[in-house]
Amino acid sequence: MLSIILEGHVMEKNLPLHLQEVIFGSSDSSISRQISRLEKEGKIRKLAPRVYSGNLEDEPAAIIGRNLFSVLGRLYPGAVLSHRSALEFQPTATGQVFLTYTYTKKVNLPGITIRFLKGAGAVEGDNPIADGLYVSQKERAFLENFQISRKPGPYSKTLSLPEMEERLEQMVQIHGEGALNEFRDRARVISEALGMASEFQKLNAVISALLKTHPSNILQSPLATARAFGMPYDPMRYELFVQLYQALNQFEFRVFEVSNSDDRSFKNFAFFESYFSNYIEGTKFEIGQAKEIIETQKPIPTRHEDSHDVLGTYQLASNRKEMSIIPQTPDELIEILKYRHRILLSARREKNPGKFKDKNNFAGQTAFVDRNLVRGTLVKSFELYDALKQAFARAAYMMFAISEIHPFLDGNGRIARVMMNAELVHQNQAKILIPTVYREDYILTLRKLTRSKEPEAFIRMLAKIHEFSAKLTGKSLDAMQKFLENANAFLEPDDGYLRF
Repeated sequence: MLSIILEGHVMEKNLPLHLQEVIFGSSDSSISRQISRLEKEGKIRKLAPRVYSGNLEDEPAAIIGRNLFSVLGRLYPGAVLSHRSALEFQPTATGQVFLTYTYTKKVNLPGITIRFLKGAGAVEGDNPIADGLYVSQKERAFLENFQISRKPGPYSKTLSLPEMEERLEQMVQIHGEGALNEFRDRARVISEALGMASEFQKLNAVISALLKTHPSNILQSPLATARAFGMPYDPMRYELFVQLYQALNQFEFRVFEVSNSDDRSFKNFAFFESYFSNYIEGTKFEIGQAKEIIETQKPIPTRHEDSHDVLGTYQLASNRKEMSIIPQTPDELIEILKYRHRILLSARREKNPGKFKDKNNFAGQTAFVDRNLVRGTLVKSFELYDALKQAFARAAYMMFAISEIHPFLDGNGRIARVMMNAELVHQNQAKILIPTVYREDYILTLRKLTRSKEPEAFIRMLAKIHEFSAKLTGKSLDAMQKFLENANAFLEPDDGYLRF
């Protein structure tokens, strides 16, 4: 970015003066006369003291805004972009920009209020960004933001304490505790050079609390506090869960009471539930092969692990007692997940059944929750789940949360759908299955919620397939299969549509 800014400035100097967007007053008398003449001829205009422009169309504030750093550097050489401006790199919501300079003063430019704060100029490690302007290095900027500010909100020279805590928490989340310790060591050296001992004491206290080497009752940010208590979580995922929670609270959902109430029909439904749940994840069998696996409780010799995936899913889905259990606390959520995952992937030892992932996982360009944040994000997500009351809303939330967190190396989609249906069984409602032909509707609305933060399509999709699933009843497995065949349930998505 720096080289582009500087190159653009050099190129602009080669243009005729009246074609340059930003022109600075000069002590060179010939340039001064030229500027005066061009201004009288109406070819350039004055934007601010010593600042002119050959752009006669755009608003002065827009011109100053896109050339801000060059303007600041030329008007106030040696100034340091500091405090919150050194971290945000843009004006506040009220148009404030903070510079450390040789005096304290407020200066107004079009669209911008410059707040000068008297202090030390650039020190070793501060970075030049344009012309004569510097920016505080990160350690100095953090120290500056721990100064006392008498102004509120966007008028303040400093970010709030919770905001600073969250920036430090993000640092340790991405780079690790070692990097945060190194950051603290560098900040200590800079604080001594700049006489900022009290600011370093505040910074050090927050870092110590985050790293749990000192009491954490000083922390104000929920995110930072969670890390201090050993439960760091993914804030972006939690924000997504909040949006889903809010959307689910906007609707009243139809209740589809369970019709497969006897053991035989319950197990018949569980067979197709297990078959489709595995098919979605790429574990594909002919329907006859799947029936044989369930009836004999034995794997197909040439597909031992795949067979056990179907058996494991069925073992959970067909057990009414197991499927009636839902978590009452965050700890119970974690234990239930681990237990069910251990059964589901019992044959895949390399996938660590019953244990949270030990390396991060991805789906295309989507990175799921970092392995170090899985437990904390599950705990944090439970708050919203527990506040939902309708069975369908709890089921939809639980399924998406587990799918989005992706706590295990494998089997996350299947375990998410098991957890979803447990919510419905617990409240004596019909379970949900996702037929093969409906796979794209299911996947695409999940993806839309993840990437675009739009929960409505996901909720509509799941409510629609819930109504369809409630119609799948009967003590005869063949009769259920016939119903599903007539509905095109076994077709690939490209070959047809689900007949509701």
